[in-house]
Amino acid sequence: MYSTSGYSNGYHNQPQPVGASHRERARRGTRGGRSRDSRDGFRVSAELQQRESEQKVSPCTDFDMAYFHSYAHVGIHEEMIKDRVRTETYRTAIMQLQSHIEGKVVVDVGCGTGILSIFCAQAGAKRVYAVDASDIAVQANEVVKANNLSEKIIVLHGRVEDVEIDEEVDVIISEWMGYMLLYESMLGSVITARDRWLKRGGIILPSNATLYMAPVTHPDRYSESIEFWRNVYGIDMSAMMPLAKQCAFEEPSVETISGENVLTWPHVVKHVDCYTIQVHELESVTTRYKFKSMMRAPLHGFAFWFDVEFSGPTTSPINTLANNLALDGGQNKKRTNPNDALVLSTAPEDPPTHWQQTVIYFYDPVEVEQDQLIEGSVTLSQSKENRRFMNIHLEYTSGGRSFVKESVMR
Repeated sequence: MYSTSGYSNGYHNQPQPVGASHRERARRGTRGGRSRDSRDGFRVSAELQQRESEQKVSPCTDFDMAYFHSYAHVGIHEEMIKDRVRTETYRTAIMQLQSHIEGKVVVDVGCGTGILSIFCAQAGAKRVYAVDASDIAVQANEVVKANNLSEKIIVLHGRVEDVEIDEEVDVIISEWMGYMLLYESMLGSVITARDRWLKRGGIILPSNATLYMAPVTHPDRYSESIEFWRNVYGIDMSAMMPLAKQCAFEEPSVETISGENVLTWPHVVKHVDCYTIQVHELESVTTRYKFKSMMRAPLHGFAFWFDVEFSGPTTSPINTLANNLALDGGQNKKRTNPNDALVLSTAPEDPPTHWQQTVIYFYDPVEVEQDQLIEGSVTLSQSKENRRFMNIHLEYTSGGRSFVKESVMR
């Protein structure tokens, strides 16, 4: 089955295969089927041509098409836009960096309904390429026309790996973050856009990201899911508990926890510099951790969250030869100039977002004492079945006992 939709701004998409059923848990729209136009005055520089020739275009799989198809559903975009922390932070970042956007060329990777593209146009962008492989691009184009921005915003319906932009760009903006930061593998498309089109001295928003983890205690969650079966209307249904544990805790849980659930300071799992990171670095991420519990409590699992920073070009390694971000022993991130960066955080102590936190629960809690060490390693890797899925291999030792937990985020 193919869809063919035209665009009044001069760009027309080639026929696009439509994926089969979509996953209900898909959250983030992406990537830009195949679109092209030859507009007068746009010339491809020798440097851009060289970048294009060096690109290795990844094939579009059935899983990719199903993923793109899932983002045609308006409910996903409504949820993201209604997340005021997310949307207003992006708008604030765009306005704070208006001097770097005004009169410049912007690419919005995974534009969805086009709201970030419109923010950039309102900030004075000369031209915005809004790229999305989902059929939501059709609605995005209508939104652009309804706001009289067709002369500024060009909607490209297709993957970033396939669409053609015949000029270098000054700014790349994208809301690419998935659960646990890297779930859905959308960052790869931002990297592709960077390597294809970003001119030297250009900026990427957000400019960097950090994934954190920490051990957590959550008796209420365990009680609601497991202990409930001990006495159900006076009936002993404890025989259900093994199955209940498997169903409740086999896969990562996306939920909101509070700072009170966290037993230690967080550990940095992965820092992402959007200017320098390469696609192969996302295939597998491994870190070793060592925590010291701040209290006596049952350890129920580990929580993961992230933050992203929006920085101007003075802190970008494309313009400065050195990255000034320092990590303090794998623990708390230190910012060289904290006032220079606007931060969007999904930490438990910060205002909640639609990302919430991701918790890897144990099947059985581990009792820990105050100051007891909790150490081990975690590996996050792209699934061989579907690179948008994430395999999680967690090893942990506490009180002389060692455990392994494996799960898949689908």
